[in-house]
Amino acid sequence: MATNNKAVSINGDFQAHLDVAIVGGGVIGVMTALGLLRRGFRATIYERADTWPEVGAAFAFTAIARKCMERLDPRVLESLARVAQRSPHDKVRYWDGFHPRTKDAAMGTKSLLFETLEKNMAYWACLRGHFLLDMAAQLPDDVLKFDKRLVGYDDNEANAKVILRFADASTAHADIGSCPVESVAYTNRCNIIIACDGIHSTARKIFLGADHPAANAQYSQKAMYRAMVPMPSAINALGTEKAHVQIGHMGPDAHIVSFPVNNRQAYNVFVFLHDRRKWNHGHTMTVASSRNEVVEALQGWGPHIKELVDNFPETLSKYAIFDQADNPLPSYASGRVCLAGDAAHASSPFHGAGACMGVEDALVLTELLACVDAGTTATRQRNLEIALQTYSSMRIERSQWLVKSSREMGDVYEWRYPASGDNGEKCKAEFERRSQVIWDFDVDGMVTDAKKVYYSQVEI
Repeated sequence: MATNNKAVSINGDFQAHLDVAIVGGGVIGVMTALGLLRRGFRATIYERADTWPEVGAAFAFTAIARKCMERLDPRVLESLARVAQRSPHDKVRYWDGFHPRTKDAAMGTKSLLFETLEKNMAYWACLRGHFLLDMAAQLPDDVLKFDKRLVGYDDNEANAKVILRFADASTAHADIGSCPVESVAYTNRCNIIIACDGIHSTARKIFLGADHPAANAQYSQKAMYRAMVPMPSAINALGTEKAHVQIGHMGPDAHIVSFPVNNRQAYNVFVFLHDRRKWNHGHTMTVASSRNEVVEALQGWGPHIKELVDNFPETLSKYAIFDQADNPLPSYASGRVCLAGDAAHASSPFHGAGACMGVEDALVLTELLACVDAGTTATRQRNLEIALQTYSSMRIERSQWLVKSSREMGDVYEWRYPASGDNGEKCKAEFERRSQVIWDFDVDGMVTDAKKVYYSQVEI
């Protein structure tokens, strides 16, 4: 196993160590660090929080993402395998949640809009915190630094290394735009910065400038509510067959994704709504809400959906969905700094592949950086910049397509997409056409092409 203070041989090529700062200790940041350490780099993760997060939301990884994990570092895939659940079913079905006027009609085949093969995406699902902690256990003790909030960086070509600036713990909550110089209590120097600090990335604001249209992810006009329903209640509302598999319900301005959890002891329900109102809570993504708000939004839906929602607790949380579909970034790299994961291409969840794009980012980055020979300091710095620019050029089209298509799939599910409306066959065609772009993808070709572009530009 590679350590972070020694050069190693990867695939027969000697790789001298370099210093890499990773801003953000989330899933993409940690797996990027593991990939870099395996390739002989010195990596340090700077995380603004003072400890690991709660368990957090669930997400899933496709077979393509898992192939990237294995090539990045087999330990990443091993971690996922330890915490993930895999669907035992060969199909996922999407039902009409609106038109059926009786529960019997809702359970009949006429209300089935379409079904798709699960094997294409082949999701492994997990809870964010479980995956993160399992991966983090593979990190050397000195790699992760908690309570380090980025407030700026200096990427001056006159300096051999980039300088990161962090707020002192006592002023960690100071506004980045007004943080006084004297409150900066910690500095670090590195060859490059990889920022993986999430949807509301601080590094992105510094990278683009606070006034740039893409500096902040925007409210997508979609919100989500989640509730756990007792399994007997789910069976009463939906029927035994539906309540024991993952399914989707579609309708006007809303859709529902649901599936059993805890060995089918409970039923997990996500309700997504189109929200015409402005989000007046800044970057806060979770606010208090109620069952009545969901009931009101689903007025006119079928009786089976009403019965399901009636089993929600009275108090719920409303989760705002932010993305960058309206204002995509012009580039993911500048100088010796780059953005990856949600910091580069924050996406809505409607393709279930936003995190998967971050895994692809991590693989391309680590493979390109492993190509940078030691050389003279000046040559190495130029080649590092070329590696980051190559990463950006190779990743920007696919990842930004995902952000835009995911937003549109939310509209497809909610019968707001003009080309499909409430027509099940047309909805299926949109789903399959778009999903194929995600799962029918050549990972090895992506890496090979990236290296070809890099070597066509570097000084040998």
